[in-house]
Parts: sequence; structure tokens; C-alpha cells
Amino acid sequence: MRFPGFAVVAFLLSASTPAAAQTTTRTFLLKAGADTIAVEVVRRSPGRLEGDLVFRAANQRWHYVATIGGDEMVSALVNEFRPATDAVTAAPKQSARLVFTGDSVWVTFSGPTPPPQRLAVAPGAMPYINPSFAMVEQALRRARQMGRGDKTIPLFGVSAGQTFPGEVRWIGADSAEFSIAGTPSRLAVATDGSIRGGWVPSQGLSIMVVEGSADAALRVEPPDYSAPADAPYTAESVRISTPSGHVLAGTLTIPKGTRGAVPAIVTITGSGPQERDEAILPVKGYRPFREIADALGRNGIAVLRMDDRGNGESGGNGSSATSLDFADDIRAGLAFLRGRREIDGARLGLVGHSEGGIIAPLVAATDSMLRGIVLMAGPAYTGRRIIEFQNRYAIERTANVPASARDSLVRVALRAVDSSAKAQPWLRYFLDYDPTVTAATVRTPVLILQGATDQQVTPDQAPILESAFKAGGNRDVTTQVFPATNHLFLADPEGNPAGYSALTPTTLQPEVMRILVEWLRRRLLP
Repeated sequence: MRFPGFAVVAFLLSASTPAAAQTTTRTFLLKAGADTIAVEVVRRSPGRLEGDLVFRAANQRWHYVATIGGDEMVSALVNEFRPATDAVTAAPKQSARLVFTGDSVWVTFSGPTPPPQRLAVAPGAMPYINPSFAMVEQALRRARQMGRGDKTIPLFGVSAGQTFPGEVRWIGADSAEFSIAGTPSRLAVATDGSIRGGWVPSQGLSIMVVEGSADAALRVEPPDYSAPADAPYTAESVRISTPSGHVLAGTLTIPKGTRGAVPAIVTITGSGPQERDEAILPVKGYRPFREIADALGRNGIAVLRMDDRGNGESGGNGSSATSLDFADDIRAGLAFLRGRREIDGARLGLVGHSEGGIIAPLVAATDSMLRGIVLMAGPAYTGRRIIEFQNRYAIERTANVPASARDSLVRVALRAVDSSAKAQPWLRYFLDYDPTVTAATVRTPVLILQGATDQQVTPDQAPILESAFKAGGNRDVTTQVFPATNHLFLADPEGNPAGYSALTPTTLQPEVMRILVEWLRRRLLP
């Protein structure tokens, strides 16, 4: 998982003791403070690794069985995918068998599908399901078996179908640093490569290890997207077909008691797999798009909020999509609204947060009918510049990293990002995309909202973005910067993402909501 923003997040993974000859069962809890983000029940025996993984932040449930050779390589992986809110006994949304041979992985999907597909991988690739504790542990066991010295273990992302590097740096005999896409985790490691504990310093994540099976922790209650009892609007579950062939799931809130068709906006989530409310489990109670839908619904404006493709209840493959593809999904949402008799298709707008602040202008550049777009922490810099800042910020605030080593670590992190970009379409597009070029083509009215302590999309980007819109001839551009407000638009004097889980309250700043609602009312209501 990533916070809405663009930092590439590695998840800290751990186990308790080296695998014994008999079957051992352990449960791993990935936690942010007191909140559990992911749960994995793991059963390890000679030549076999079986796991049930629930990634609550992305509403994903995985069951897998890996076949392991004497060299600690995984030769085959059978996996099933379900939404986390489905029962473990429910039919899987997708199941597949992966066979690893040299520089290839052969993938066979269940059901009436084409013959096995061959995907090219780096030799020695190991499967990885984000954020599987046991699979990272298996990569470390493989690295230990390969001998002394630092190692690069290619990881094959099962959901993405792509290879990216896992960098292993041994620190003494009993600890290691494991980096995914440039973000390090600090791990305590046993002699056979089993992980005994650790943390992700930049994200404040920790691991609890429970001996035996904690199956109860695998149960996840479905999110509640219904309207509050006192709401002057209805909340309807909707399904939206896209030109790409997948179906998006969402919630449409419509004000009650209005005469004629009402205006509407579509919300656009930040980067990483997001559900329709843009909830972040480490930040308890944070559901910004639900807040916005409620506020606008009480002011006569309908709101459509959707699960990202491949996430929550939505179909499609989010792992292979770029910001351009997500923009097409938002266009499908707008087309859906224009087909509803309760909605005035001539009075539509967009509210995008973080990456959503990239996507909204991409859509507005091709849709002249939009009445307004709101960019909440929308970037003006290329992704490469943003990621470099985020990595440097995290490294400078990591304990026990001397100042003399920081520049070197930043360079290592950026090399890992470039390597990952070769296999990840979203990252490859994001690194070089310049938002100011698109901004100069947009004539739709724009509201730019920015937190003054944002350390993910920094506040100096807001005036640059405003200038880019105005340079293209847009005469209706407003910028508002909020003091002591972070990337999530929460009250925060520092804005350090590692401190998000400790913040209270976790509702959007009242002044942010006031300005957003008033600006949209002026442009959407008669």
C-alpha cells in the first residue's frame, strides 16, 4: 500500500524463528500503531509454503501455496484472489498457477482461458504478493543460501505480472536491510534467513508475530458506504461499464427533495490501490471522500466516488494501468452521470487528491463541458523530482543514518526506482510526466488546495501549478494554502508521513471543507 501521494512504500515483513523440519504455523500482523493493516497466516514445511494473506488497506485476500526447492527457489506458486470482505469459502475472483523456469514464468489461469502464458522474468525471480511477509522472508532465505555479500533478488509481482528488484544488504550476522523500489526495511534475521522482527522507519510500520494461527484476524467487515440516518441525500451502489471492458464499483449520493436534475462531481483518488472513500487504515477514521460527499450532498450536489480499477469491488487490472488509464475510468464515470436522469450533465466537476490532481486536468483537457476541477495537493513537478525529495526527506529523518551517508543512500534509492520503472508502467509514466504541460491546455475553472506542511507534494508546487494554468489562458484559477496542514489535509504542524497514524482528529480541516464547498456551489449551482 501507498499513502495518497507518490512515495514508493516497502512493507516490513517478519517471522519469528527459523523453519523447523516439521510444519510450523505463524501469524504476522503488519501494524501502524494499534491498527492492523495486513494479516498473514503462514504454514511452512519442507519444500512447501502455504499462506492466507488479507491486505485490509486494499481489500485483498490471497491464498497461495508455493513449492520450494533445496536452493530455496520457488519453482511453482498456486494462488487464489478474493476481495478481503469475501468469505474465505467464497469462489475466488481469479486463480492461477505460476511455474518458474530460468528466465520465464508460465502462467495458467483457471477456467476457460487461453493456454499458459509465458512472461519474461529476470533469472532467479521469486514470486511476491504485496505485502506478503513470508515471501520476502523466502527471498532472504534464498539470499542467505547464495552466500556472503549483498544481493539483488528479482521479485515477480503476482498481481502486476512484472519483475522488480529486491535489494538485500546484510548488516552484521543477524540483521539486514531489504529494499523494494528504493524504500528500505530494517529486519532482524536468523541464520537461515528467517526474519525475526523489524520495522519500516519512514512509515512507522511494525510487525507483531503470533505463534500458531490467528484465523479470526483474517475476517474483514465490508465498508459501510450507506448514507447517515439524518442525511438529506440517498446513497446508491452503482456499477459503471468502461470502454476498456472492466466494470467499476461505486457509490452515488443524490440530494433529496430537489426540483429537476442536480449537478454532480466525481472524486479521484491518490496513487496506489484505493477504495472509493480513499480510506487509509493507519490513519484511523480517515475517509476524506465520504466527508466531501456528505458535505456536498447537504448542499445540493451529487457525488460519484469509485473504487480504483482492480481494487475493492471494481474489476480490471490496476497494476498495469497508468494515470492516463485512470483518466479513462474517470471519463467513464462522467459518461455514467450524463446518462442518469437525476443528474444535470452540463453541470459536472471533478475533485482529485494527489495523483487525482494529475488525472483531473488530463480529463478536463478533453472535456470542455466541465464546470470546475478541484486539485487537492496536485503536483507541479515531475514524478522523478517528487520521489527524489520524498526519499531524501525519509532518509534524513531515519535514525542512525549519518549525514555523510545520506547522498549515497538517495542515489541508491533512485537507481532502484529507475530499475523498477522498467517493469512498472505506472511508475515509468509518472517519473517523466510534467503536469504543467497539461495545465496549460485546460480552460476549465480550477481550485488549487494545498497544505503548507505537506511533505509529499510540497507547497512550493501550488503557485507553479497556478502559473501554468494561467499561462495557457485560463482566467479562473484560485489557489488556497492552509497553514499547519499536511498532504492528507489534516491538522499537522510537521507533515511527516511517518507520523500520520498518531494524528487526531482525522477529519479534513474545517476551512478546507468550507472553501471547497463554497467554490463548487458558485460554479455548479444555478
